[in-house]
Amino acid sequence: MKKLLLGAAAFIVFAAPAGAADIPTRTYTKAPVYTAPQVVYNWTGFYIGGHLGGAFAGNNSLEGSGGRFMGGVQGGFDYQFATNWVVGAEAQYSWLGNNNNSVLFPGGTVVTATNNQLGSATGRLGYTWGPALLYGKGGYAWRDNNNIGVAVAGAPAAFTTNGGHKDGYTVGAGLEYMFAPNWSAKAEYQYYNFGSTTFTGGPAPIVGNRFRDDEHTVKAGINYRFGWGGPVAARY
Repeated sequence: MKKLLLGAAAFIVFAAPAGAADIPTRTYTKAPVYTAPQVVYNWTGFYIGGHLGGAFAGNNSLEGSGGRFMGGVQGGFDYQFATNWVVGAEAQYSWLGNNNNSVLFPGGTVVTATNNQLGSATGRLGYTWGPALLYGKGGYAWRDNNNIGVAVAGAPAAFTTNGGHKDGYTVGAGLEYMFAPNWSAKAEYQYYNFGSTTFTGGPAPIVGNRFRDDEHTVKAGINYRFGWGGPVAARY
């Protein structure tokens, strides 16, 4: 019996390593790295908003070079394509503060000019990365009647010009930033050109004089966007 027990023990000792060799090696699996969801900004959709800023007449203007306050509204539509490109159209209307600038000619002849409204209908093309959109714009521009007055020694004087110059063109550029779902803010420069006004009749000192009809504007605005499916989406 004793010999039987010793033989069984010896069999277990020698057989254990052989059995262990037959067990396959356990493979180590590394835990997957967590990847945060990528935020994708969608500029496609309609928008409306408002803006505030300043307008500055160009050189050789009847309005002088002094700045005027401006404020207004805008609305439009954007379409995002090819991942990073945005094309759109925008209508904009601005009110301008009054100015009392005038041009003094020899003989006490004074010419004043004011216009209180600006409008535009433009196309725009931009490049977007993340929440930012850099764009250029251009198209049709409109203003209210260029209210010109002529006085000699303080008394109103009759005169004629080569037209009212209400229609023109505009170009500009800006940067827009989507700071919250459906909300974006922008800073923009826009140039308006309505040609030039020439005095064809009136007091002798002003006849034949030509003045540019243009405006440089700088404004900041905010837009509410009615995005198709929302302006922000998460992609994993």
